[in-house]
Amino acid sequence: MTLKIIFMGTPDFSVPTLRAIAAAGHEIAAVYSQPPRPAGRRGLVLTPSPVQRAAEELGLDVRTPASLKSVEEQQRFRALDADVAVVVAYGLLLPPAILEATRLGCYNGHASLLPRWRGAAPIQRAIMAGDAETGMMIMKMDVGLDTGPVALTARVAIEPDMTGGELHDLLSAAGAPLMVEALARLERGELPLTPQDEVGVTYACKIDKAETRIDWSRPATEVHNRIRALSPTPGAWCEMSVAGSPERVKLLRTTLAEGAGAPGEVLDDSLVIACGTSAVRLVELQRAGGRPLVAADFLRGAKLARGDRLS
Repeated sequence: MTLKIIFMGTPDFSVPTLRAIAAAGHEIAAVYSQPPRPAGRRGLVLTPSPVQRAAEELGLDVRTPASLKSVEEQQRFRALDADVAVVVAYGLLLPPAILEATRLGCYNGHASLLPRWRGAAPIQRAIMAGDAETGMMIMKMDVGLDTGPVALTARVAIEPDMTGGELHDLLSAAGAPLMVEALARLERGELPLTPQDEVGVTYACKIDKAETRIDWSRPATEVHNRIRALSPTPGAWCEMSVAGSPERVKLLRTTLAEGAGAPGEVLDDSLVIACGTSAVRLVELQRAGGRPLVAADFLRGAKLARGDRLS
């Protein structure tokens, strides 16, 4: 037997789960994704989401409503007569009428160990907090923000220098087979549901632009965690003198280092930078309009010297 599924997702993170569900032989009645967004230098080209592109490659019906709040959209959704909805990083609010529109409910693939890091940016917040572990969880959705009972869990270690992009890819890959397993158990009537513990609840607020500028007066561990959490996107940054003029530079990869000095001071010829306490070494950087460079290649054009200050 197979399930009749509505899939709901938008970014690259969601694509492996969509492909895995299709490969498992389930009937995908429709794929919902956020509407195409303006792209290109002038923002004149409407670009479909990664999920929309993948769904079209698979020959699936794609729907891109700007909202699911209208009665008409809710009726269209219900008319699909699906067994279950699968939601992975869709990015739109699901009203109660949508949550109740399928026979078995809506199941979400969430990138944290709930109840820790409910909300929009669980991958970045876990790294920024210095967590040693996170995971993917399959959760039955309710009207709360990631508050529903949990069905299955896949745990993933966060290595000391791992970036947000690397963790994103690991969790995306882990979530696909986990969701397929959850659907198989759901189909057999054997999917366990465990209410979340209300102890240890934290919220992963959306990343604010103000958080992306590095404050060198903070401890080195905090600076390091922020840089790697925001790499490669939206990207942490600072200002430095490059070829004699101030320039905004994106910081993509660091490691903890020994050293002391004024916050933001360049301590040696390998880009060890002093923080409020201790130091970090800049491993990979990117100038505006340029490509990512390892520190040695970056220094060939930047001409930074000991005693210079980053801000």
